[in-house]
Amino acid sequence: MTDQLMNLYWSSCGLYPGEGEVSPFDFEARVKSAAKAGFAGFSFWHTDLDAILATRSLAEIKRILDDNGLSTFEVEFIEDWFVTDERKAASDKRKWRLLEASQVLGAHHVKVGDFKNTPVDMSRLIEAFAALCADAAKQGATIGFEFMKSAMIHRLDDCLAMVEGAAAPNGGLIVDIAHTNAIGITNEQVAAIPGRYMISVELGDNLRASTPGYQPGERRYCGEGELDVAGFIAAARATGYAGPWAVEVFSHAQKDWSLERLDKVAFNTTLPFVR
Repeated sequence: MTDQLMNLYWSSCGLYPGEGEVSPFDFEARVKSAAKAGFAGFSFWHTDLDAILATRSLAEIKRILDDNGLSTFEVEFIEDWFVTDERKAASDKRKWRLLEASQVLGAHHVKVGDFKNTPVDMSRLIEAFAALCADAAKQGATIGFEFMKSAMIHRLDDCLAMVEGAAAPNGGLIVDIAHTNAIGITNEQVAAIPGRYMISVELGDNLRASTPGYQPGERRYCGEGELDVAGFIAAARATGYAGPWAVEVFSHAQKDWSLERLDKVAFNTTLPFVR
């Protein structure tokens, strides 16, 4: 259903990105809270998933999700998959852990990208993305590249060149309204993305990047900022996208919120825009 909503990890974990990676909330409590709020799926961050696996198996995790009527939407995050130095070995280990988790949990996709503006040649990037998607295909997984200002590429034409060049049927793009706003990608440009490359769409709100006081790390919920959320959603649908909608909103203020509040506010502010 196109109105299915997923609250992503950083929206619901009770942490601010960069200030911790393992949620202070119990895993099963998070699942129950998400289901009670109305969400259709769950999201895993790799470090938090490792912490959960210290006491539970992937099969147990799947059972808890199933018992609460939730699917696994996203498993993240693979970085350094395109480098050739010593970081690649660590990236490969994480890759295989997350691909295994994706297979057992039936994830919609695995998120990949870059946080370091790592220089890389486009031919190398295309080759690496194709290889990553080939490895994912062995586990029945889909790979979504999230473009953002901190990534090695973020211009939309470069992102499309990468996925088109890789020609992998299980690889494409994750399009987040926060990043299109920060980069300056218009809704019209989003609407022109070939539908086969639309892996996931992430929602939220903020001031426009050109507005004084704009802070990319202090996101707002849909309808609480200046962005054309309805237009962005219409643009995504114009590509043929019919998958679930992901909420990714975080701010320092949320660190003091209860788990119930994190889920309820995310759900109640987003659902009216996708119906």
